[in-house]
Amino acid sequence: MSHFKLHTVESAPVESKTILEGAEKQMGAVPGLFATMAESPSLLKAYTQLHQLFTNTSLNAEELTVVWQTINVEHECHYCVPAHTAIAHSMKVDPVLTEALRKGGAMPTSKLQALHDFTLNIVRNRGEVSEAELDDFYAAGYGQQQVLEIILGLSQKVISNYTNHVARTPVDTMFEQFAWEK
Repeated sequence: MSHFKLHTVESAPVESKTILEGAEKQMGAVPGLFATMAESPSLLKAYTQLHQLFTNTSLNAEELTVVWQTINVEHECHYCVPAHTAIAHSMKVDPVLTEALRKGGAMPTSKLQALHDFTLNIVRNRGEVSEAELDDFYAAGYGQQQVLEIILGLSQKVISNYTNHVARTPVDTMFEQFAWEK
């Protein structure tokens, strides 16, 4: 059970209110992750800015989903896997891909498999990747820009995954249909 406060727009620190109001307007409710993060306006702002920056990288919707969900599953985040399943559906990502990511299955293309494998290497080895791993990633059609963009996505996911672990953020009703366990 979490002892972290789930803020509403009314209870949140002043510096968090605008972000919570925007989320509520966009999604119809304040997601539990934002409600938890609102206690630290700086963390909430950092997370939302990193999310915006990552979605504006060179990666397309499928590739964003691969990076997010690869990290979420590897970190065993009970909250982010269902949340990003819902996000993937809203971005019109093929459910075959989202299910493969949720279940640890093979990616539908060799390029997405290379992205998945390289993202896992970065996470598992804390950024210590070999020249051979870089070469394989580049051979799949990616470049240095995408290496750095994966690190950006990882930065975003560390904030959310770790917050959810520490706070035991309850999965929102809007994401319950995508509940997940490793």
